[in-house]
Amino acid sequence: MKTITAADANRGFSSLLREVRKGEEITILSRGKPVAKITSVSSRALQKNAMKTLLLSRLKGQTVTGTRNWTRDELYNV
Repeated sequence: MKTITAADANRGFSSLLREVRKGEEITILSRGKPVAKITSVSSRALQKNAMKTLLLSRLKGQTVTGTRNWTRDELYNV
């Protein structure tokens, strides 16, 4: 992960975008403190969708365990 000052980020924004496109994650500092992070949207979105698909396929492949013979009143102690 790369860090850069806000002033440098402002001056070289186009080059920052090129680096992010290549997979770099950049943290923007203002007065020495992190204030923002620039990451690739597509890589994160693709990873999230892949993990969601994997989880759903695992859940669909599992058999249902346990019995569900309780009533609504028992569940909520009404």
